[in-house]
Amino acid sequence: MNALTVIECSYTGQLHCEAKHVLSGTQLHTDAPTDHDGLGQSFSPTDLIATALGTCVLTIMGITAKRQGWELGEATAIVEKTMTSEAPRQIKNLKGLISLPSSTTDEQRRVLKRIVNDCPVKRNLDPSITIDLIWS
Repeated sequence: MNALTVIECSYTGQLHCEAKHVLSGTQLHTDAPTDHDGLGQSFSPTDLIATALGTCVLTIMGITAKRQGWELGEATAIVEKTMTSEAPRQIKNLKGLISLPSSTTDEQRRVLKRIVNDCPVKRNLDPSITIDLIWS
Protein backbone atom coordinates (compact mmCIF):
# COMPACT_ATOMS: atom_id res chain seq x y z
CA MET A 1 0.00 0.00 0.00
CA ASN A 2 1.36 3.43 -0.93
CA ALA A 3 1.23 6.08 1.77
CA LEU A 4 0.08 9.48 0.55
CA THR A 5 1.19 12.65 2.31
CA VAL A 6 -0.01 16.07 1.26
CA ILE A 7 2.03 19.21 1.87
CA GLU A 8 0.43 22.53 0.88
CA CYS A 9 3.02 25.15 -0.08
CA SER A 10 2.43 28.83 -0.73
CA TYR A 11 4.62 31.79 -1.61
CA THR A 12 4.13 34.52 0.98
CA GLY A 13 6.31 37.19 -0.61
CA GLN A 14 9.85 38.51 -0.28
CA LEU A 15 11.32 35.04 -1.03
CA HIS A 16 9.43 33.48 1.88
CA CYS A 17 7.23 30.40 1.63
CA GLU A 18 4.97 28.55 4.00
CA ALA A 19 4.38 24.80 4.02
CA LYS A 20 1.59 23.02 5.83
CA HIS A 21 1.52 19.31 6.63
CA VAL A 22 -2.16 18.71 5.92
CA LEU A 23 -2.67 15.69 8.21
CA SER A 24 -1.26 17.38 11.34
CA GLY A 25 -1.69 21.05 10.47
CA THR A 26 1.95 21.68 11.38
CA GLN A 27 3.49 24.58 9.48
CA LEU A 28 7.01 25.64 8.64
CA HIS A 29 8.46 28.60 6.83
CA THR A 30 11.37 29.06 4.44
CA ASP A 31 13.44 31.99 3.25
CA ALA A 32 16.05 32.20 0.54
CA PRO A 33 19.59 32.06 1.93
CA THR A 34 21.62 35.25 2.29
CA ASP A 35 23.97 34.20 -0.52
CA HIS A 36 20.99 33.88 -2.87
CA ASP A 37 19.05 37.14 -2.42
CA GLY A 38 17.29 36.18 0.82
CA LEU A 39 17.53 37.31 4.40
CA GLY A 40 18.22 33.87 5.88
CA GLN A 41 15.39 34.34 8.38
CA SER A 42 14.41 30.68 8.31
CA PHE A 43 15.32 27.36 6.74
CA SER A 44 16.14 27.56 3.05
CA PRO A 45 14.63 24.83 0.87
CA THR A 46 17.98 23.03 0.71
CA ASP A 47 18.33 23.36 4.49
CA LEU A 48 15.19 21.24 4.68
CA ILE A 49 16.97 18.50 2.74
CA ALA A 50 19.79 18.54 5.31
CA THR A 51 17.16 18.55 8.08
CA ALA A 52 15.36 15.64 6.44
CA LEU A 53 18.58 13.61 6.35
CA GLY A 54 19.37 14.25 10.02
CA THR A 55 15.88 13.53 11.28
CA CYS A 56 15.50 10.50 9.01
CA VAL A 57 18.72 8.94 10.34
CA LEU A 58 17.56 9.51 13.93
CA THR A 59 14.06 8.20 13.17
CA ILE A 60 15.38 5.02 11.54
CA MET A 61 17.63 4.45 14.56
CA GLY A 62 14.68 5.11 16.88
CA ILE A 63 12.46 2.62 15.02
CA THR A 64 15.20 -0.01 15.20
CA ALA A 65 15.82 0.62 18.90
CA LYS A 66 12.09 0.43 19.65
CA ARG A 67 11.69 -2.85 17.76
CA GLN A 68 14.73 -4.32 19.56
CA GLY A 69 13.51 -3.14 22.97
CA TRP A 70 16.50 -0.80 23.38
CA GLU A 71 16.48 2.69 24.81
CA LEU A 72 18.06 4.97 22.19
CA GLY A 73 18.41 7.84 24.64
CA GLU A 74 19.48 11.25 23.47
CA ALA A 75 21.06 10.48 20.12
CA THR A 76 21.82 13.55 18.01
CA ALA A 77 22.68 14.37 14.43
CA ILE A 78 24.28 17.63 13.37
CA VAL A 79 24.17 18.04 9.60
CA GLU A 80 26.51 20.41 7.78
CA LYS A 81 25.43 21.32 4.24
CA THR A 82 27.85 22.59 1.59
CA MET A 83 26.53 24.08 -1.64
CA THR A 84 28.39 24.18 -4.95
CA SER A 85 29.96 27.51 -5.82
CA GLU A 86 29.32 27.22 -9.54
CA ALA A 87 25.96 27.30 -11.32
CA PRO A 88 23.61 25.59 -11.20
CA ARG A 89 23.28 25.74 -7.41
CA GLN A 90 23.05 22.37 -5.79
CA ILE A 91 24.03 20.57 -2.64
CA LYS A 92 27.61 19.33 -2.92
CA ASN A 93 28.03 17.60 0.44
CA LEU A 94 26.05 16.66 3.53
CA LYS A 95 28.13 15.76 6.57
CA GLY A 96 26.24 14.17 9.45
CA LEU A 97 27.86 14.12 12.87
CA ILE A 98 25.98 11.39 14.72
CA SER A 99 26.33 11.02 18.46
CA LEU A 100 24.99 8.10 20.47
CA PRO A 101 24.64 7.96 24.25
CA SER A 102 27.61 6.49 26.13
CA SER A 103 25.34 3.64 27.29
CA THR A 104 25.07 2.34 23.70
CA THR A 105 26.70 -1.09 23.47
CA ASP A 106 29.13 -2.03 20.70
CA GLU A 107 26.52 -4.40 19.23
CA GLN A 108 23.82 -1.70 19.25
CA ARG A 109 26.23 0.76 17.62
CA ARG A 110 27.06 -1.78 14.89
CA VAL A 111 23.37 -2.38 14.14
CA LEU A 112 22.54 1.34 14.13
CA LYS A 113 25.46 2.18 11.81
CA ARG A 114 24.18 -0.43 9.36
CA ILE A 115 20.51 0.49 9.58
CA VAL A 116 20.98 4.19 8.74
CA ASN A 117 21.66 3.13 5.17
CA ASP A 118 17.93 2.28 5.03
CA CYS A 119 17.02 5.93 5.68
CA PRO A 120 14.64 6.79 2.79
CA VAL A 121 16.02 10.33 2.53
CA LYS A 122 19.58 9.05 2.17
CA ARG A 123 18.48 6.48 -0.42
CA ASN A 124 16.58 9.07 -2.46
CA LEU A 125 19.24 11.77 -2.64
CA ASP A 126 21.01 12.22 -5.94
CA PRO A 127 24.32 10.29 -6.12
CA SER A 128 26.10 13.56 -6.98
CA ILE A 129 25.66 14.60 -3.33
CA THR A 130 28.43 13.27 -1.13
CA ILE A 131 27.03 12.03 2.18
CA ASP A 132 29.49 11.53 5.02
CA LEU A 133 28.21 10.09 8.29
CA ILE A 134 30.67 10.49 11.13
CA TRP A 135 29.96 8.66 14.38
CA SER A 136 30.97 9.61 17.92
